[in-house]
Amino acid sequence: MTDCIFCEIAAGRIPTDKVYEDDRVLAFRDINPKAAVHLLVIPRQHVASLDELDGSHDELIAHLVRVLPRLARDQGLETGYRTIINTGAGGGQEVFHLHAHLMGGSDLPGF
Repeated sequence: MTDCIFCEIAAGRIPTDKVYEDDRVLAFRDINPKAAVHLLVIPRQHVASLDELDGSHDELIAHLVRVLPRLARDQGLETGYRTIINTGAGGGQEVFHLHAHLMGGSDLPGF
């Protein structure tokens, strides 16, 4: 998708503060952080939201979820962290490319 900003980031056409990448996912710092550590973790493959997942995505989503604890450790989040996946406009999703927020450290907002 050429009109998806996260697809453009994953393709390297838009620079970002990248902290991790492999052949399936990319993690980078949120440009509007809500906590001391606020990363976005996206699949390289365009999937609009959790609602779009089917059995063909099982390995991809499992990989993305398994990367989250590694990233948290790498960011020094030894005492815990929060993960959020917003789904749909009513759920707060602003970019319609599946992504997980990994947040922690000081200034972590409450619910």
